[in-house]
Amino acid sequence: MKRPKLLVVVAVAAAFGLTACQTSTPTNTSTNTNTTTTATSSTSTSAPAKGNTIYVLGPTPDHGWTAQAGAFASQKVDQINKDGKYKAQYMAASSGDQQNDIVQTIIANKDAAGVVFMALDDSAKPGQEALIAAGIPFISFDRIIVGPDAKAILNFSGDNWAVGAGVAAWLQKNGMKAGDTVINLIGDNGTVSGRRNEGFSKFLLGTQDYTDKSGAKTHTADVWSQADVDKALNTYKVVCNWSADAAQQYLEQALPDIVKQAKAGTGRLFVYSMDDEMTFGLMNLLQGNSLDATTKADFQALSVYVSAIGGMQELYDVMLGKAALSPIADQYFDGLMSMSFNPSMMTTAIDYMIQYLDGNNWTFKPGDGSYEATFVVDKSNAASVVGFKGHK
Repeated sequence: MKRPKLLVVVAVAAAFGLTACQTSTPTNTSTNTNTTTTATSSTSTSAPAKGNTIYVLGPTPDHGWTAQAGAFASQKVDQINKDGKYKAQYMAASSGDQQNDIVQTIIANKDAAGVVFMALDDSAKPGQEALIAAGIPFISFDRIIVGPDAKAILNFSGDNWAVGAGVAAWLQKNGMKAGDTVINLIGDNGTVSGRRNEGFSKFLLGTQDYTDKSGAKTHTADVWSQADVDKALNTYKVVCNWSADAAQQYLEQALPDIVKQAKAGTGRLFVYSMDDEMTFGLMNLLQGNSLDATTKADFQALSVYVSAIGGMQELYDVMLGKAALSPIADQYFDGLMSMSFNPSMMTTAIDYMIQYLDGNNWTFKPGDGSYEATFVVDKSNAASVVGFKGHK
């Protein structure tokens, strides 16, 4: 619960580094009923490899979810080279267009056994199409680009539908009702954000349940109309490009009006943030001095529940009262959560490629999808979950 107190001006400590990541050969049993492609049995075959090198395409390893996925992948590549059965190379880029150029290099090298492709944006589509034309098997990780996904040997990501459903279930559990004021901070206009909004909508419409870590299912006890869902998702919706700064800039301009709307309405405000970084953007704004005192006081008086997605250890530390921003969260929020979505799952995508190349009980067909489970992390269980370190 929020505790009335004087605003404490604090600074966010920048933390870098990686958590330990254990990897193992994945099992191809994860499916999702919200997609038209699911894992189905077929005859196990080895890959039509033209070479012995596994190429892994992703971002420059740095901070944040995407870059930390790259850092985990780079570590995995080092381990593959150490093991010696396959060669592996991590190829970093800063855009989908750059990844298209990298694909041409891979094709020209004529040594690719397969490619694990984390598309940085949808402009990487020609690169995936070039792999298809060259007969090089690839796994699409995280961002699934429509079109080439039908020819990927596997489309693997976190379960973004379940992420959206989990956020909706948690917000509804904490009092969110049709007509409440909702802020929708989305990452971008790609499949990740689209699937998250779809899962959020379907939970509230009563057509999708949320399944927690134990396997227990939660079905909405308060079915919304489509009009109510659309209003919640679209009234205060902004693309933040997964950035704390972009979220902060939007909220600096919009929050005074949003707070007035919530105050004049039900007195409740719910923040549906699709990334830990963007949730940090809200806390950074509340920590600073750019908002007027009236807006801050009115915000504090509201019932406010804030979500996030990702699993940064820095955000878990905020929940647990161990971080510089913990007093801000305690003062302004009635509850804070993050859906577990650890970037270490990129190593699982690489394990899938090794499984495919080994011909080890490969039962996926081209275009199938596999999705890593997710679950709610809040103050009640944050101490038992290991996050990744990635906040700026």
